[in-house]
Amino acid sequence: MAFLKKIIVSGVIVSVAAVAGFQWWAGRPLTSASAAVIPFAIAPGSGVGGATQQMAVAGVPVNTFLFGVLARVTGKAGQIKAGSYELKPDTSPRRLLTQLVRGEFAQESLTIIEGWTFRQMRQTVDAAPNLKHDTAKLTDQELLAKVAGADAKFDGPEGLFFPDTYLFAKNASDLSIYKQAHEMMMKRLNAAWDKREPGLPYKDPYQALVMASLVEKETGQKGERAMIAGVFVNRLKTGMLLQTDPSVIYGMGPKYDGKIRKKDLETDTPYNTYTRAGLPPTPIALPGVQSLAAALAPAKTEALYFVSRGDGTSHFSVNLNEHNKAVDQYIRSSAGSEKRSNQ
Repeated sequence: MAFLKKIIVSGVIVSVAAVAGFQWWAGRPLTSASAAVIPFAIAPGSGVGGATQQMAVAGVPVNTFLFGVLARVTGKAGQIKAGSYELKPDTSPRRLLTQLVRGEFAQESLTIIEGWTFRQMRQTVDAAPNLKHDTAKLTDQELLAKVAGADAKFDGPEGLFFPDTYLFAKNASDLSIYKQAHEMMMKRLNAAWDKREPGLPYKDPYQALVMASLVEKETGQKGERAMIAGVFVNRLKTGMLLQTDPSVIYGMGPKYDGKIRKKDLETDTPYNTYTRAGLPPTPIALPGVQSLAAALAPAKTEALYFVSRGDGTSHFSVNLNEHNKAVDQYIRSSAGSEKRSNQ
């Protein structure tokens, strides 16, 4: 009987030690604080056994047997999500299992800049190394249909994507970036439209988006955007031509070589606001949130003209005589200057 008790006691001690050792292993970092990040991927349909083998092949220094035990005893063996991951320094087996269960995928980022054209956005997305390029062979209109739906009534994709920094899992479809950016633009645009000032000369949110793109390209000064929008709104209300160079440049396309000449201002295109009244048919760039706000809450001003001072700011005028004096001061007096004015 005494011998049996000894065996039982010994068994209990061994069990307790085993549990303690297992708990110690589960909480101990797999790599040191100075170790490099180890990328790995879990394929769709992988069970816990397949997941541990894939991690081992990728170089994750985890005991595959014990990790499987950990997943099973915690009831998480069937909750592991497929995707791309990273093992960061000081990560324990327990924390690693949490990553896999929560789907804490390795994140990449891609930044779309305010004022870019959609062509520039596509070039940036196409060049992103950690995206799956599902849209590479699509035309702009085909891409827009996949993002906005085949029934969406837009003349093209320009302006319909919000400039921001977007996070994505490694090897995610590039379509996910376009969908995020389009949804964000529609959200921002509709929110600004709902709070718009009364009496604006836009028939729908899309026209407000066109105006926001003009404001975006006309100035890099955040504090001037509402004034620029105010001038353009005043011109639309009084029937004046907008005469904004960025729109002309957009209409020139690849012909633009960095200079606008008199013949360019006289050559009619759908975007030549020197030859055609009203807003251009589509946006000319991707406007940011401040330009959207300016388009829908423009400054209350009597100004009808503005001209660049040459330092990034603008001089605003209420009549042509005042404007011409400003042009003489800031443009014509600068020999060889290639800056133009809104006139």
